[in-house]
Amino acid sequence: MSEKGNQNQIDKLKKQFAKNNNQGNKPNGPKRSGFNFYWVYAIIFALFIGMQIFSAMSFRAKNSNFRDFEQKLELGDVERVNIVNEKTIQVFIKEERLLENERYEEVRNSNLSDAVNPGPHYVFEMPATAFEDRLKDYYEDRSSEEPIAVNYETQENFIGDIISWVLPLVLMIAVWLFIMRRMSGGGGAPGGGGGSQIFNIGKSRAKVFDKDTEVKTTFNEVAGMTGAKEEVLEIVDFLKNPKKYTELGGRIPKGVMLSGPPGTGKTLLAKAVAGEAKVPFFSLSGSDFVEMFVGVGASRVRDLFKQAKEKSPCIIFIDEIDAIGRARGKNNFTGGNDERENTLNQMLTEMDGFGTNEHVIVMAATNRADILDRALMRAGRFDRIIYVDLPELNEREAIFGVHLKGIKTNDSV
Repeated sequence: MSEKGNQNQIDKLKKQFAKNNNQGNKPNGPKRSGFNFYWVYAIIFALFIGMQIFSAMSFRAKNSNFRDFEQKLELGDVERVNIVNEKTIQVFIKEERLLENERYEEVRNSNLSDAVNPGPHYVFEMPATAFEDRLKDYYEDRSSEEPIAVNYETQENFIGDIISWVLPLVLMIAVWLFIMRRMSGGGGAPGGGGGSQIFNIGKSRAKVFDKDTEVKTTFNEVAGMTGAKEEVLEIVDFLKNPKKYTELGGRIPKGVMLSGPPGTGKTLLAKAVAGEAKVPFFSLSGSDFVEMFVGVGASRVRDLFKQAKEKSPCIIFIDEIDAIGRARGKNNFTGGNDERENTLNQMLTEMDGFGTNEHVIVMAATNRADILDRALMRAGRFDRIIYVDLPELNEREAIFGVHLKGIKTNDSV
């Protein structure tokens, strides 16, 4: 092939790959609503910050004590005192002293404007009886001075009390909801739409391919693996014509384990089985079952098999099942594997609970079949193992031919 011909072929491949990438980037599914619960959290937080800022910038009394109060009495600057709720002492400074004396500059005006602060200007906490006794002692030594006015008030700040109790609770709930949304994939994951997944952490996270999202992969797109495809043809025929087997008393394997090195096409083979049989296909990874919360894995297993029974006949495909299917009781000194083992126990129970009329087949893939639990591999569970080996030369040629479909090639390729 000439150098010019090679360059043309490369340019065509680049255009084809660019076209495929552009098609893959197009959004699928219905358009999601623009509302996001994060705006609610942001508004609550902004209101809280705004209230704090407004409170800090408005008229605000300065904290004081009785000794400082006595000094102001001696100077003749105190106009009156309010005792609020028998414990809070509010001190009001005479307006002329407030305006003339520099020592009152910090309490003279509002932080928001130049308006004169009407008071109280100073405040401190002290029992009313103790304050009265000390004030009485003060005037005993100063009989010539006219006592200041002392008023008693009862104030109830319902709004402040509600805010002080409710707002922290609302913030804690908001943080909890945020964590739950993240843990359940609710921050935009398909199928939930945000808030609907907040409390669905125990639900199955499997991707479902059914009549609405039909699996289009067939055996024609699976090159090589001749032996493996022959073994799964029985499963395809059972899913297409289950009565042919059940009427004769036949039993189909409840579980099929695809074992082999990484990248040999185990997942593609499972999708091809679903595509050929035209049945719903549940796809997920072994790590999708396990979370930091106790009991979540077992709950997701129950929900997965419940959905599968409702859509039977169907296929459940669990990729990398060794994430939850490792042999129990090994290297479990700290108890850290309890959640994984609970998930595995629930899966063993669900697979044993299938009747021959459920028409649900569980397929799994792993490249570490040697570390799987023996109970998982016994008859009635994953009792059929299909080994998917690395492709040979003729199979590699067939795989290359599949990838070249739809691409114009030179006769010499």
